[in-house]
Amino acid sequence: MTLVEIIAANAGWAWIVAGLVMLGLELALPGGFLLWLGLSGIFTGVIALVQPLGWPLQWLIFGVLSLLTILIWLRLPRHRDAPADSPYLNRRAESFVGHEAVLDQPIAGGFGRLALGDTIWRIAGPDLPAGRRIRIIGAEGPVLRVEAAGEP
Repeated sequence: MTLVEIIAANAGWAWIVAGLVMLGLELALPGGFLLWLGLSGIFTGVIALVQPLGWPLQWLIFGVLSLLTILIWLRLPRHRDAPADSPYLNRRAESFVGHEAVLDQPIAGGFGRLALGDTIWRIAGPDLPAGRRIRIIGAEGPVLRVEAAGEP
């Protein structure tokens, strides 16, 4: 009896063993897709043990199950952005958008400086005198865009 005849006679167990081998390979070579191929192989083997099927139908079941499980895996919520505990980390200028402050120095020629926290920021906006209340409306790199806010 040849190896092919043994596998053909025990098709269900061959699929289960192949599925377990793929699950073992997933442990050694993580990537995600061998997990789903292994589970599809095991499920195909269980179906072949319960209901004897021809090889073409077994391969069709395995292929369809593999595609379905991989597509479901790709659609899982792991691709959604989880809310971060520090959403403005490395985007410090954007964290000031919406804040109001009082100008220490005037804005002249469209540019000025403003102390916020422990940093002196370059600001851009309409010419305004020192002591004027401003609102930060945007950030372009290290420059904060500002507008006049309310009455002085």
